Formats: sequence, structure tokens, C-alpha cells
Amino acid sequence: MVVSYIRPDKHFDGAYDQLKMINAYARSKDLSIAHELIDQTSQSKRIAERVEVSEFFHQHENGILIVFDSWVLSTYIEDLVQMISCLFKHNYTIHLVKPGVVIDKRSDVMVVLGLIDQLRQTLQNESKKAIGRPKGSRSSSKFDKYLDDIIGHLRAGKSVSEIARIVGVSRSSLKDYIESRELRQVALGSLQLTHSDTSEEELIQTIKCLTEQ
Repeated sequence: MVVSYIRPDKHFDGAYDQLKMINAYARSKDLSIAHELIDQTSQSKRIAERVEVSEFFHQHENGILIVFDSWVLSTYIEDLVQMISCLFKHNYTIHLVKPGVVIDKRSDVMVVLGLIDQLRQTLQNESKKAIGRPKGSRSSSKFDKYLDDIIGHLRAGKSVSEIARIVGVSRSSLKDYIESRELRQVALGSLQLTHSDTSEEELIQTIKCLTEQ
């Protein structure tokens, strides 16, 4: 079973950006997503408080999990380690789209440590604490709360007019929203996505030792 897990964070990437890249990745790897989890839980919540998600992964073993990046699992290093460990224990293979690596319990430990250290470095970056919208992120829209439904209707082949009636919004505004965010491409996974063959080695090289701080 292939599961995609999306968890927005105001300091990182929103649900739209994650969906776009995950669907493109799944298409490039010929993976058919059976479950799409969009977790609106606050990023400040610890893993012990995210009961619904934890229970889902415990109930399904031997799966494939697609996430945009390691921070989606948790922005707390200790929680990230615990979550990866538990996923490995339940025989999950984790596909991380942004770094372009795939890990499981047989993976090189340096690759896993590279992912953890990459998050550590990101969290230490003072620019993430800057006031205002992160560079490159999209402004919020009143349609964002309907994103999952809109994606589902587009996948089902419904027209913009049909979706607007179902959701109860203006057709013209919805059309602009769908086009500006390339939601048809997101829904169909038609965006092109490529990764380097040396993604794992490049990730390992990002690890910073004490003398390199």
C-alpha cells in the first residue's frame, strides 16, 4: 500500500506545494497512491499528541510512505528519530521527494543521519524565524480549506463549473485558483520531476561536523 502524508507548516511548504511534488514524484516512479493523508495538526504538537496519524501507521505494515521532506514527519529531532524508527519497525519504505532519497531499515545509516542533520541545520537557520511569509511560499487563499476536495473532484474528471457548484463558490474565482496553483497538473501528477543519481551521496556531504559549524 502506498500512502502519501502531507503536513503543512507556515515556515516551510504548504499542502499545495507538497501535493504538487508528491503527485509528480509518484507518477515518475509509477506508484499509485492508495491513501492521501493531509494532517492539519499544528507543527507544535509532539508525536505523542498526534494519535490518529500514529495509529494509522501502526495498523498498516509493509507499506510505502511518500513525504515531501523529513520535517513533514516532525520538526522535533527526537520525534523525527522515533517516527523513522517506528516506521522501519513496521517495515515501511520512506520516499522523501525533495532530497530524492528512499530509505528503509536496510539503508545506509549515513543517509538516515544525513536527513536528520539536514533538518537540524534548517532549524538552526535564523532566517526561518524571520517575520512574514517565507521566501517563495504562496499567499493563503479562501479556497485552501477546500484543496483536498478540489483535487479529488479534478481527479474524478469534474469540470470547474461542477466543482464550483459542489463547493458553493464563484466559478471564475475557482478557475483562477485552480490555474494559478496548477491544480490540474497536481491532481493528475503530470508535472515532470527528476533527481540526481547521486542524491544519497550529496545528502551525506551536507552533514556538518563540529569543526565546520
